[in-house]
Amino acid sequence: MSKYIIRRLLISIPVLLGITVIVFLLIHFAPGDPVMGMIDPTQGSFSAELIERERARLGLDKPLPVQYVMWLGRVLRGDLGYSLITHKPVAKLIGERIWPTVQLTLSALLLSIVVGVTIGIISAVKQYSWIDYLTTLFSFAAVSVPGFFLALGLIFILALKLQWLPTSGMQTLGQPFSVGDRLKHMIMPVMVLSVTITAPLVRYARSSMLDVLRQDYVNAARAKGLREWVVILRHALPNALIPLVTVVGLRLPALFEGSVIVEQIFHWQGMGSLNIWAVMNQDYTTLMGLNMFTAILVLGANLLTDIAYAIVDPRIKYE
Repeated sequence: MSKYIIRRLLISIPVLLGITVIVFLLIHFAPGDPVMGMIDPTQGSFSAELIERERARLGLDKPLPVQYVMWLGRVLRGDLGYSLITHKPVAKLIGERIWPTVQLTLSALLLSIVVGVTIGIISAVKQYSWIDYLTTLFSFAAVSVPGFFLALGLIFILALKLQWLPTSGMQTLGQPFSVGDRLKHMIMPVMVLSVTITAPLVRYARSSMLDVLRQDYVNAARAKGLREWVVILRHALPNALIPLVTVVGLRLPALFEGSVIVEQIFHWQGMGSLNIWAVMNQDYTTLMGLNMFTAILVLGANLLTDIAYAIVDPRIKYE
């Protein structure tokens, strides 16, 4: 296992470098200029000489390969650079925003696992019943509804019409921080994020459980006279959950991607809203730092998924 992990980590280095090169080129080839974005048109006109001097100060006048090598050199020293707009360290900006995003994503992931696996197993056990048809309908509907549409619908119903929950934000203005208030603000964003994972997880859990229930050892357990719930929970469920490890692990990066839209709609001050802000202001260094963090997250999630799969299934051996 240790050799496999080391080999995967070594392979991840050129993959990560390739991702940063592609993202760097896409960011710099996009239309617009961060220096022009800094100019306030109400403060009068700025000379071309002043603009070029500002570009030189930020290092934007150098060729793209030189800019990339300079950025990569800073990263190798543990420095993600400074924001072109706020002039704050990019690592500090990400550090300030990562915890709110983690709160949403982990809460959504746990809710999706509990709800999705439970519904999927019940649907498999009650195959071709009204419960099975209802869960199938829910899965297709949840996959088909866009996240932003669901978010706006929840705001309209739960916040505006029923007035059960706040419309947006991380806490109520003018009130000190409290866990209860934070949880109230988290309910709708977590619901929207969790739906994107719950729906496919229901289908995977149902399919995996149906496959296990047809195995000979399950029939043998029934032949011994064990109660049905014992057969399901003790013999079928542990083996049905093994394939779901891969599904859950690979869905984790998708949660961070989905948080970009959700955080923007609910004004949640996390990494998603920081990403939108950096795109709108053409903050190159902040965008590179965020994309590098996301790339590391995806590669790390894939590696941890493979390791977890080998742990829960002793038949898997990484040589």
